[in-house]
Amino acid sequence: MSRPANPLSPDALLEGLLSSPFGRSLAKQLGLPEGPRLRRGSGLPTGPVAYDALGEAAREDAPVLAALVRLGVSTIRPLHDEPATRTADPDHGPQPPAYDAPLGGVVLDLTGVRSVAVLESVRAVLRPAVRGLEACGRVILVGPVVEEVEGFEAKAVARGLDGLVRSLGKEVRGGATANLVRLAADAGADDLASTLDFLLSGRSAYVSGQAWLVGRRRSAAERPESRRIVVVTGAARGIGAEIARTFHRVGATVVAVDVPRSGEALGAVANEVQGTALQLDITAPDAGHRIAEHVAERYGEDARIQAIAHNAGITRDRMLANMDEKRWAQVLDVNLAAQLRLNAVLLDPTLPGGYAEDVHIVASASTSGIAGNRGQTNYATSKAGVIGIVLALREAYADRPLTVNAVAPGFIETDMTAAIPFVQKEMFRRMNSLHQGGRPIDVAETIVYLADPATSGVNGQVIRVCGQAIVGA
Repeated sequence: MSRPANPLSPDALLEGLLSSPFGRSLAKQLGLPEGPRLRRGSGLPTGPVAYDALGEAAREDAPVLAALVRLGVSTIRPLHDEPATRTADPDHGPQPPAYDAPLGGVVLDLTGVRSVAVLESVRAVLRPAVRGLEACGRVILVGPVVEEVEGFEAKAVARGLDGLVRSLGKEVRGGATANLVRLAADAGADDLASTLDFLLSGRSAYVSGQAWLVGRRRSAAERPESRRIVVVTGAARGIGAEIARTFHRVGATVVAVDVPRSGEALGAVANEVQGTALQLDITAPDAGHRIAEHVAERYGEDARIQAIAHNAGITRDRMLANMDEKRWAQVLDVNLAAQLRLNAVLLDPTLPGGYAEDVHIVASASTSGIAGNRGQTNYATSKAGVIGIVLALREAYADRPLTVNAVAPGFIETDMTAAIPFVQKEMFRRMNSLHQGGRPIDVAETIVYLADPATSGVNGQVIRVCGQAIVGA
C-alpha cells in the first residue's frame, strides 16, 4: 500500500499553487494552458453534422453519406467561404459565413479528390465549419488510399491530407479533434460505419491528428457479444482493468490475466466484470498453453478467444549508459517476447481454447516506441517491436480473417504516471493539442473499437491515443 502524499512536499505545494486561480493564470502565461473538459462516452455530437463530398472522382455509392445515415446522424449542407459569401467587418475585415447554431462536426468525403485545385474547396468548407464547431466537436476527413490512386498529382494530393489534418488538430479548440480516415476503393458503408461512429462519439475523446486505413471487413461473421471471449493481460489495475470493464460494458465475456502477486486485485476486477481470473506470469514458457487451457476448461472444448488485448507491460527506466542487462531483459521479455510467444501458441488452429479464426489481436504500443524517449531505450525498443509484430502478423496472415492492430498511448493518468515529479508531469500532461493527460478509458475505448467485429476492415494499423502529443509522428 502506498503512503499518503505529504501535503507539505514540494510536489504537493506546486500542485496546490497551479490549481489556484493565480496558478492557472501563471500556467497559461508559461505556455501550460488548462485543458477543456472532454466529451466521453458513446454519445454523438449534439449539434448537426455538416457533410459534403468533394472531388472529381466522387463514388456513386456515396459510402460516407450512407454510413452516416446508417448511424442515424442528421447532416446539413456546409457553408462555403467565398468572396460572395463573406460579410464586412470594419474591425477585422471580411468574415466568412457563420452557422446559425454550433456544429457537432464536419465530415468531408474526399475520396474523389485528385487535383490541387480541389483543395481550395476543402479550405472553403473547413474555414466556417471550424469556426462554428461546438465544444468537443469533430472534424473527420475521409480520403483515398495513396497507393490506390493514379498519377503524381493525385498521389501528392492524397498524401497532403495528412498534413492538413495534423495541422488542423493543432488549431481546433475546446476539446475538438480532427482525424483522417483512408477508405479503400473496395470498402463501403458497412466497412466504414463503426469507424465513423467511434470518431464522432466521445469514445475517441483523446484521439486527434491521426490517420488510419479502413478496408473491406475481413469477416462478415456476427456473433452476440455475450458469446465473445476476450482475454485482457495486465488486467488487475490501471488501463488493463479499464479495458476489462469496457469489454464487459459491451457484453463480452472477459478472461482477466495478471501476475499472482496481483491476485487479490485481479479477482476483484474479474468479479466486477462477471468474468474469470487467471493468475499467470505471461513470461512463463507455458503461458500460452495455460491461457488456452483456462478458456477450454471454463467455456468448453469448442470455445475460442475472439479478441485479446495485449496490455501487460512494465518500465525499468534508466539512461542506457547506466542500464544493466537485468533491466534491459525484464522489459523486453514482458513487453515484447511474451507477446510473440503467446501469439505463436494461440494462433494454432488445432489448439482447444486458442484464437478463433477471426480473432482480433490488439497490442499496446506507445508513443515512446514511435518517437523514442530519453531514459527509455529498453521500453521504446520493446514498444517499437510491438508495432513490428502487428505489421508482421498482418503480412503473414493476409489470407486469414484475423485482424491485428496496435494502440500507442501517450501520457495517461494512472498510478504509474502519478509518481512522476510534479513539474515534469505537468509538462507531459499539457504537451499535446488537448492540453491534458488522457484517461485509461480513452485507451480502453480505442481497443474495444479495434476488437469490434464491425471494425474488421481496420488491419495492421497503429492508432495513437495521445491527444496529438508533440512527440512522435
